[in-house]
Amino acid sequence: MVSREHKKAGLREQLQLLRSVTHSNAVDKTSILGDAARYIEDLKQKVVNLNQEIAHAQSAVKQTTMPKVTVQTIGAGFLIKVISIKNMPGLLVSVLEAFEELGLLVLEARASCADSFRLEAVGGENQETFVDAHLVKEAVLQAIRKCSEQD
Repeated sequence: MVSREHKKAGLREQLQLLRSVTHSNAVDKTSILGDAARYIEDLKQKVVNLNQEIAHAQSAVKQTTMPKVTVQTIGAGFLIKVISIKNMPGLLVSVLEAFEELGLLVLEARASCADSFRLEAVGGENQETFVDAHLVKEAVLQAIRKCSEQD
């Protein structure tokens, strides 16, 4: 008999704890459990909302950390500058491959790939192809996107 009374007291204590955690004003067991179920559903919805906010914030951060690309026409070639606040593995190779695909010859280049990424390159057009600054910029941006998707 003592065991049964002990279990009832433990159950009342647990219900009281559940009532206080869920901020319930209910008195009977069914209402306390109903309030707890609603409280859990509210918490689940808050988790979903927070995960959406985190995903949105991460997307915004990723967009703001995309490298800045400028391309200027100089004579028969281009001055290409790529500046990023963070380095991405393989970025230099991807950009140089984009130059090669366009038929650009890299005449001179300076690159820094430590914590950040910085590239200044002078590219000359291959005599067999015509490439404009806009096409060069788009190719470099595509190479960056490809590289960042692998990151």
